[in-house]
Amino acid sequence: MMRDITLGQFFPGNSPLHRLDPRMKIILTVAYIVAVFLADSVGGYALLILFTAFLVSISGIKVSVVLRGVRPLIYVIAFTSIVNIFFTVGDTPLHLWKITIYLEGIVTAAFRVERIWKLLIGTSGLLTHTTTPIALTDAIERLLSPLRVIHVPVHEFAMMMTIALRFIPTLLKETDKIMSAQKARGADFSTGKLIDRAKALIPILIPLIISAFRSADELATAMECRCYRGGNGRTRMTCLKLSAIDFVGLFVMAAFIVGVLAVNVHLPVYTV
Repeated sequence: MMRDITLGQFFPGNSPLHRLDPRMKIILTVAYIVAVFLADSVGGYALLILFTAFLVSISGIKVSVVLRGVRPLIYVIAFTSIVNIFFTVGDTPLHLWKITIYLEGIVTAAFRVERIWKLLIGTSGLLTHTTTPIALTDAIERLLSPLRVIHVPVHEFAMMMTIALRFIPTLLKETDKIMSAQKARGADFSTGKLIDRAKALIPILIPLIISAFRSADELATAMECRCYRGGNGRTRMTCLKLSAIDFVGLFVMAAFIVGVLAVNVHLPVYTV
């Protein structure tokens, strides 16, 4: 399960998504999230599925890699489905043995699950898979730079976010090593009651926390040795510049949002 989490990992490539300016990627990601929540009909969700498949296809990243990043959250998705199916009341009852559910609940659950999948794939997936942590830091800092007027530590905020994303794969790898070491000593994490499984995680959490603090201390020491002083007077090896492909991406996203709104109005079929 730990190997399935790909959040924070960057996959090098030369796809159109890789070549986009990181600032434009963040803006388009926010627009994509807006489009996901604007879609409230079968037609809108169908268009959303097609557009997401289009993004994955042009990203140059394998579909298996993208889906593998969603797999660890399957329990959250299943819980969302159950809640919507059994607690949504509608006009079309369906009798399953002694349980009564409604067709509206099933459709709503499908819509909610689809929304979660698209948010995970389109945001945490494609954004981090096609953008280096350094480029993401620079983009966040540039986009939030107007907040410096009210003395918001923009650079420190961007650096913390990027370091957190960067250390997710590292912590997952460390967790996998600790679990393997504990299993070699006879630890069992897959059998027993839920409480027993929770107790079995204690020998993992303690060394993991210690390792995280050790890694943070080593990173701080390395930054101090390189005379890192934050954003004041800091130069960048690569300057961010918008190109033609960025405006093409902006046009495509705007057309997609307009298309979602148009489909919702003219082809509602079923709305949530």
